[in-house]
Amino acid sequence: MKTEELKIKYPAGFEHAVHMTKDEMEQHIRLMAALKMFELGKISSGKAAEFAGMSRIQFFDACSKYRISIFNYSSEELEDEIKHDSETLKRFLQ
Repeated sequence: MKTEELKIKYPAGFEHAVHMTKDEMEQHIRLMAALKMFELGKISSGKAAEFAGMSRIQFFDACSKYRISIFNYSSEELEDEIKHDSETLKRFLQ
């Protein structure tokens, strides 16, 4: 996999303030960025997991831990899906 590098400036000693090593802080920032971009619908769960450096299952576990829905539907899309599924179920039961 080809990678790029992004540099972030932060106050000296910040890693001590958050009780993390630099490596732990980098991993945590990558995870938080992946979670937020996924939550906003900017990237798929697969890309988010890749960015965070974990499997999709591990990423879904992180979503659960941070209370981020793995179902990225707008309220209108969700309503349409429920309506469609309800109609399908009615036809199936007839």
